[in-house]
Amino acid sequence: MIPQTTPPPDELKAALTGLPVPRLLYYASIGSTNDVALEWAEEGAADWSLVVADEQTKGRGRSGRRWFTPPQSALAFSVVVRPTEAERTALGLFAAWGALGVASALEGLGLKPRIKWPNDVLLGAEKVSGVLAEAVWSGGVPTALVVGIGVNVLASAVPPRELTDFPAGSVEAHLGMKPSRWGLLRRILTAMAEWRARLQGDEFLQAWESRLAYRGKLVQLGEAHGILLGLSRDGSLVLRTPSGERLTLHAVADAHLRPIHHFPQNS
Repeated sequence: MIPQTTPPPDELKAALTGLPVPRLLYYASIGSTNDVALEWAEEGAADWSLVVADEQTKGRGRSGRRWFTPPQSALAFSVVVRPTEAERTALGLFAAWGALGVASALEGLGLKPRIKWPNDVLLGAEKVSGVLAEAVWSGGVPTALVVGIGVNVLASAVPPRELTDFPAGSVEAHLGMKPSRWGLLRRILTAMAEWRARLQGDEFLQAWESRLAYRGKLVQLGEAHGILLGLSRDGSLVLRTPSGERLTLHAVADAHLRPIHHFPQNS
């Protein structure tokens, strides 16, 4: 059963004006916006239905890691996607779709974000946003996707170091001023709407690849390491190993991309 909602702030309602959002569920505090959106999707929520929370108490990222969302400091929202038949062949691109939406919005503020493959957004060397895409299946067919996005907007949203597996930062710290949370949400959703129309085209892949963090640098993913060359057609990561081999890597639940300063010994 979907939890009882809270009346949304007027600023949030104004920020969504003109966007393709048929319905909004807003919570002052909730466990996880993705959990609510998944249940809502199973109950028939329409394409672009939106769940927004001011605070998450059980937010999560990839591999079930906790996502820290204190009140009045971050963005925590989930979009219900009803994939078209064509989009069902590209479900693996939807996490990048969310990340590209965030990156495009931050660029609109004059910042220079990078996407840490496959689903994080960095400013400098710090993670400011993460994306978690989860599917709803029926009879072996994906009937819906939920794309959850968290953004550390204000400095107070940055989690304690012991809760993170990668250095975290905030939009406020890099911008040098406090941005409007709901204004940033509008920018992100607007960019996502624009990129969705180009999801399966070369332009989408090129836009994602051009924003890749560590491109041309030494990186490690699980046991694999090499120079990050770019992306394959399906969004997989392409490395050049020490032996000169081109290695194509898919996202692995417990493996995270990291920059390294030299090839490991015996590689």
